[in-house]
Amino acid sequence: MATNNHNDFTDLVSALVTSYQAEPQTRHIDAGYLPNRDAIIEIIKQLRELLFPGYFGKQNLSSKTLEYHVGELLASIRDKLFEQVRNAIRHQATRRGTECPSCDETADVIVREFLGTVPQLRSLLATDVQAAFDGDPAAADTDEIIFSYPGLFAITIFRIAHELHRLEVPLIPRIMTEYAHGITGIDIHPGATIDEFFFIDHGTGVVIGETTIIGKHVKIYQGVTLGALSTRGGQTLRGAKRHPTLEDDVTVYSGASILGGETLIGTGAVINGNVFVTQSVPAHTRVSTKNPELQYRNRPPREFKQDPPADWII
Repeated sequence: MATNNHNDFTDLVSALVTSYQAEPQTRHIDAGYLPNRDAIIEIIKQLRELLFPGYFGKQNLSSKTLEYHVGELLASIRDKLFEQVRNAIRHQATRRGTECPSCDETADVIVREFLGTVPQLRSLLATDVQAAFDGDPAAADTDEIIFSYPGLFAITIFRIAHELHRLEVPLIPRIMTEYAHGITGIDIHPGATIDEFFFIDHGTGVVIGETTIIGKHVKIYQGVTLGALSTRGGQTLRGAKRHPTLEDDVTVYSGASILGGETLIGTGAVINGNVFVTQSVPAHTRVSTKNPELQYRNRPPREFKQDPPADWII
């Protein structure tokens, strides 16, 4: 029978505490502040409500009460985001062994500047919604895209996280994009640069690295990797251009891998599926692999050693 007797775990408790001391990189004890992942996810949900009013959170909004609702929502986001940004800045200072006498002021400036970008984010996301609608004949309307498309969900969170990354907020941008990654299977680093009218179709397995640059009207499909050639250099490569550049009007089909910081895909190029690209591609070029030779052979019908299963009608 299980018991709650603390004494039953004395040896195990001692072993765990010892391991905490031996492996400091995997514990957060006596280290001060840390942002809260659940609170950050709640902020994402409120920001989506702000960016797409009437779709998420409070629905059936009235133009008569819209300003009041937006004001309340902004105040809530400001307070929650301020706390998380302040904790992230304090945590970074603690990790570096430095003081942070102006953490509150810095966090306040960051939050105000970030919230000031929300109208711009709305305009940018409107182009992404339009790109998805224009590029997908299966989309009945833009409502369907906003409500249900994983590509737009991941792009929305990326664009939020990118602004915070640009403002040099530690930890929080990556928490945001990894939250989207876990839900959609789309992995976009918040440091990537992505212009307007961006569309990810289907999306599962897409990887977009930190130093990727993507132009206007780019469309990519599931399983596409925009990655680095090699990361054997580890931390010595930090800050270097490791990921490719895609110019305007590029299309990349499913399963393609485009690697390397010097790799540039020119305007209007088309990268076919399952292609491995490690060198630049001129504008208006289609890249594909030679089709493999298909072989057909006759196969006799399978003989059942027992009676086949009966048909069932329910």
